[in-house]
Amino acid sequence: MRMSNSKRAGIIGTGSFLPEKVLTNFDLEKIVDTNDEWIRTRSGIEERRIADENTATSDLATKAAQAALENAGKAPEEIDLILVATVTPDMSFPSTACIVQKNIGAVHAAAVDIEAACTGFIYGIAMAESFVKTGLFKNILVIGAETLSKICDYTDRNTCVLFGDGAGAAVISEVDGDFGILSSYLGADGMGAHLLTLPAGGSRIPVSGKSIEERLHYIKMDGTEVYKFAIKIMGEAAEKALEKIGMTKVDIDFLIPHQANIRIIESATRRLKISPEKVYVNLNKYGNMSAASVAVALDEANRKNLLKEGDTIVLVGFGGGLTWGSIVMKWKNIGR
Repeated sequence: MRMSNSKRAGIIGTGSFLPEKVLTNFDLEKIVDTNDEWIRTRSGIEERRIADENTATSDLATKAAQAALENAGKAPEEIDLILVATVTPDMSFPSTACIVQKNIGAVHAAAVDIEAACTGFIYGIAMAESFVKTGLFKNILVIGAETLSKICDYTDRNTCVLFGDGAGAAVISEVDGDFGILSSYLGADGMGAHLLTLPAGGSRIPVSGKSIEERLHYIKMDGTEVYKFAIKIMGEAAEKALEKIGMTKVDIDFLIPHQANIRIIESATRRLKISPEKVYVNLNKYGNMSAASVAVALDEANRKNLLKEGDTIVLVGFGGGLTWGSIVMKWKNIGR
């Protein structure tokens, strides 16, 4: 374990924001060849939130950021760095983080986007911890935000039923005592890059009439292979982060997993031998929000007072890339 008198970073505020529009499984029955029972039994999803045509990822991210700042009791001018994890940026450049910086008035902050798919928020937390510990930055705003509905192919029932829109945020700063982030574990395997992609729109396949005709600007996924990967990596990633600080799965008080599929979450719960009551699940309401999933779940768990002071909390996720990661932290009660 780290010495208690060493500098440690922790989460001092959380926030989230979801679009108002709800798209239910019954709504999807009218759009694509599917049905409520098929979606629920295979994924656990009942509905998801959908941003309107005038709402971009930065708009959701801005609202989540403002909620997190209020929760942390920090003014925008106190933020030194903004990290936005997203695979649905407003545009290729400038970064969504720069747009959020302008929107919230964080005039002293550096700003950059992170692209690690569904693991992006966890990557961001790990990066922020390192920056705070070294003293490079004092207060860091980490945001996971997505408008996945804008890249979903609503003729493909295997993907469009899974994804939703939303944003979550956390403020990372130095914390006292034994509280804060204890360990992080990040990984990637580019050999699986082809399993979950957005093929067109970049330098490999620039936008063209042909790419649009072939529907290459929508999510493509090998669901079977991604599922097999996720079943293995979710529990393993959590265990790896715990091992780094001499802990084991019996030390977990609360688990916040990426919300991709209820069967994947249940598999990780069994592997880690955690009571389902200690696992936060909002998948049924929001679907898979990629980088926003863990961020939104963390904020909801915080505001529902499910995270108790002194609890060992584990965040864990996986995503395209392939990527995976986990964070272990000792929770310090914050504003709600």
